[in-house]
Amino acid sequence: MSEIKPVSGDFEQQPLRTYAERAYLDYAMYVVLDRALPHVGDGLKPVQRRIVYAMSELGLSAASKHKKSARTVGDVIGKFHPHGDSACYEAMVLMAQPFSYRYPLVDGQGNFGSPDDPKSFAAMRYTESRLAPYAKTLLAELGQGTVEWVPNFDGTLKEPKLLPARLPNVLLNGGQGIAVGMATDIPPHNLREVVSACIRLLEAPKRTTVAELCEHVPAPDFPGGPEIVSSREDLLNLYETGSGGIRQRAKWEKEGEEVIVTALPHQVSPAKVLEQIAGQMQAKKLPWVTDLRDESDHEHPTRLVIVPRSNRVDVDQLMDHLFATTDLEKSARMNLNVIGLDGRPGVRNLKDLLVEWLEFRRRTVTRRLEFRLDQVVDRLHILDGLLIAYLNIDEVIHIIRTEDEPKPVLMERFGLTGTQAEAILELKLRHLAKLEEMKIQGEKDELEAERKQIEAILESPKKLTRLIRDELMEDAEKYGDERRSQLVERSAAQALKETDLVPSEPVTVVLSENGWVRAAKGHDTKPEELNYRAGDEFLAAARGRSTQTACFLDSNGRSYSLIAHELPSARSLGEPLTGRFSPKSDAVFKSVAIGAPEDRVLMASDAGYGFVTQLENLHTRQKAGKQMLTVPAGSDVLPIAPVTEDEEAVIVCATTEGYLLAYYLSEVPELAKGKGNKLINIPPKAKKAGEKMAGAIVIAAGEDCLVWAGQRYLRLGWADTENYWGERAQRGRKLPRGFQKVTRLSLAE
Repeated sequence: MSEIKPVSGDFEQQPLRTYAERAYLDYAMYVVLDRALPHVGDGLKPVQRRIVYAMSELGLSAASKHKKSARTVGDVIGKFHPHGDSACYEAMVLMAQPFSYRYPLVDGQGNFGSPDDPKSFAAMRYTESRLAPYAKTLLAELGQGTVEWVPNFDGTLKEPKLLPARLPNVLLNGGQGIAVGMATDIPPHNLREVVSACIRLLEAPKRTTVAELCEHVPAPDFPGGPEIVSSREDLLNLYETGSGGIRQRAKWEKEGEEVIVTALPHQVSPAKVLEQIAGQMQAKKLPWVTDLRDESDHEHPTRLVIVPRSNRVDVDQLMDHLFATTDLEKSARMNLNVIGLDGRPGVRNLKDLLVEWLEFRRRTVTRRLEFRLDQVVDRLHILDGLLIAYLNIDEVIHIIRTEDEPKPVLMERFGLTGTQAEAILELKLRHLAKLEEMKIQGEKDELEAERKQIEAILESPKKLTRLIRDELMEDAEKYGDERRSQLVERSAAQALKETDLVPSEPVTVVLSENGWVRAAKGHDTKPEELNYRAGDEFLAAARGRSTQTACFLDSNGRSYSLIAHELPSARSLGEPLTGRFSPKSDAVFKSVAIGAPEDRVLMASDAGYGFVTQLENLHTRQKAGKQMLTVPAGSDVLPIAPVTEDEEAVIVCATTEGYLLAYYLSEVPELAKGKGNKLINIPPKAKKAGEKMAGAIVIAAGEDCLVWAGQRYLRLGWADTENYWGERAQRGRKLPRGFQKVTRLSLAE
């Protein structure tokens, strides 16, 4: 790095790269240390620490009256935190929200937001606040020499560098923050559990493992009380590494026929959950639910009502689907990244974090005891001087009355220090009574005992450890409560298939020549008699169930598919398939088929080629479709023909020039896609003359087929096909006169 070159008295010159690197590094360190990450000691970011301290300076303890939030914010930004008032107020509101903090630091009065919208709080001129009782654990030892004091931003005041937390607040309330190149996500934990883990570490700091600590702290404890459904192994790995994810699931119960959701995952909005469920209902993807209500109030902070369609609905299966498709189940990120005692940020596992906090607590208690010891020694020194004065009270009074400068005389006469002499001179006449001498002697005895006790603790690490443990247990008893988030190991939720959510009803899928589609309920509908748009008419129809997938084939041999229940009702004129799919510009929809995935169909082109395939091969989620049938140049696709599973099924093929051929279906190969094999022979000369295959269908024993020539048709039964029997790829035999210009084949109803 090049050196800075002075140019004149008030200017300096340096490379832009050097300046940019230094400026960015300074900014990054500021964001990391002074804005985004909490400190392991008190678990607070600077703005939170300053808010709590400023409120204590204003006398806003838990026993005082509430005061306008604007007053608190004004003091914070005016004395300690020179930033925006809105950001400061938002930080204070967060510490007052019982659904955000496990142990709130601020007791708010007024609108401090709701789980639906945590930022919907009222302006600071309307709300009032004071410190919550729990905040005493951060402030009780503040004036006892426990922390360092640093100048505020303008050097006119002092503020604590850290607060002397009596509990590991960094884990109890957690926190979130995004710095430069790093972030922190610390979920809240249960106070009693964390204190129990601390005591375990105090008793056996070296032998205790993270797994043993997890016996005391099995998982986070969220304020809203959702279930934690991560496995024990996942949670242990999370605490061993300091990062990972925690799966949470809403709590619910059945009340009559209704489902009542009583707790949601941490920081999940009830309104958003209802919106997600309602969206599925509107999209007809959740027919099992008929109604939703939000009955949350002060007595029931979370009460979402889900009304099933009937008592036949499997509620467990329904909720499993909702867990998989909505925020009723959500993962919370955990990243134990905090600023350590050395001032450096880092990700720590559970043991490292608690060990470091206990070291902070040990230092704090030691400083508190040393501070108190100094006070006791100073007071004992003064009491020794006062006792000398009482023993020689008449002489002391005489010196004070007769001497112009009694202080040095007293010091010389009785061997007093300046401090002792000053204390004697400041005595009031009322304190010269004999009773006061007894009080001083009693106070001296008490202080002597306290001094010995403090010195014994400071000289013995075991006694210091015992004191820390006793204070932790005392605070746990005072501020602790039961776990809210229960641990219930559950397998991952599985969303139901769309077909499982839809009632299975018979439908008839109707396709028009212009590519408009609709679905009529039942199989009694006559598609030819439906109304069509001007210039449009019936093309094809297929009968199936509403839960089955309808497959469409275009003139390029590409297939498209969607669930039948998604199709518009036949009461309307339908909707164009081009609105659902993206076929090529020259493609025209030609055919439709519907059935179970394992059902087989015959696919063919008018060039005389075709093959048998299963319907599932036509299924695709691509809007652009899937290439299924290879169509030779100049040819077109024929309607998809259903295939019967009858062993004696016969395939019937006919050409436009009246040649008909019948043979067993078993002669046709089954393929996944392609051009297929030759079904009927059309000689090259005939092809040049324009002859094509008019149709190919499959009939079973007992079924009839219709050979159409314009509006006329010839009925052929299964037995009648013997007259046209042959082998696959042969020419076939001529049909009777009048049916030698075949237009199509169909099954007789």
